[in-house]
Amino acid sequence: MTKTIGKVMMAVLLLGIFCGTATAAEMMKWTGCGITKIAFMAEAADAYKKKTGVVISLSGGGATKGIRAANSGEVDMGGNCRPSLPGKFPAEEGEVYLTVVAWDALVPIVQKDNPVDSITTENLKKVLQGEITNWKDLGGPDQKILLVTRTGKTNGVGYMARKIIFNDPDVDFAADALVLKSTGPVENKIKSDVTAFGLTGFSSAKKRVDSGESMKILAVDGHKADAASIASGSYSTFRPLFISTKGKPAGEVKAFLDWLLSDEGQGVVEAAGTASVRQSVGLKAKFKHWETTDRIVNFDSLP
Repeated sequence: MTKTIGKVMMAVLLLGIFCGTATAAEMMKWTGCGITKIAFMAEAADAYKKKTGVVISLSGGGATKGIRAANSGEVDMGGNCRPSLPGKFPAEEGEVYLTVVAWDALVPIVQKDNPVDSITTENLKKVLQGEITNWKDLGGPDQKILLVTRTGKTNGVGYMARKIIFNDPDVDFAADALVLKSTGPVENKIKSDVTAFGLTGFSSAKKRVDSGESMKILAVDGHKADAASIASGSYSTFRPLFISTKGKPAGEVKAFLDWLLSDEGQGVVEAAGTASVRQSVGLKAKFKHWETTDRIVNFDSLP
């Protein structure tokens, strides 16, 4: 009798161990920039769960947080709209590898009642550096421009704006800009003030515009922002979106990334309104701001 009870208890214990292991294997953690989450990650996590049963928990906090949380092993994956900077931050970002999974663009945004619809790259530079301060110089009313920017120079929007628009990651923006902590507050300020001007990611702005929020995306050099103009490179401020991992992807993380880059996964990206890798043929060669390409797992296979 005692032996029988012992065997039953052992079986229950082993079952609990195996079930616990299975549960752990079916959960992955992702954290990163809100733009990447909005661009495709929420839809991708939902589709992957339906296909495999694997749950991917999503949390925000910014591109830098995504990179560094992946680097430390705090999460399985980070989502980021800037590359890792292992040379500048070896301890915080030195173990990260990147996978390009989609393309986005930096877009100038204004309140929807602002009459200005487009801007040139040259004037965009001047606004960001405080050389143009009145809307009348952009074809708008005689009102002072309220420039709204992100704090710091290494956040996803701030870093890539400096690289893509100025080719200088250390350039200063206008000293009198309203500086806010993250993308959400920047976008909220823009939609509430007809004099405001800011930069954000296309994917994030598009979702707000499509949902009827009081925001407008400006054309740049005569090109309107959409997935097609980003994929072709005609909207000039395009940039890659990455998934970051500690070391090269392996196990369930690799399985997810393989799926995300498959036709099925790329279809999910496209259905979310984001430019996929497979759509963006030739964009790799057109993008002039690649860094640490030895850390980009799929760099050689990008079309």
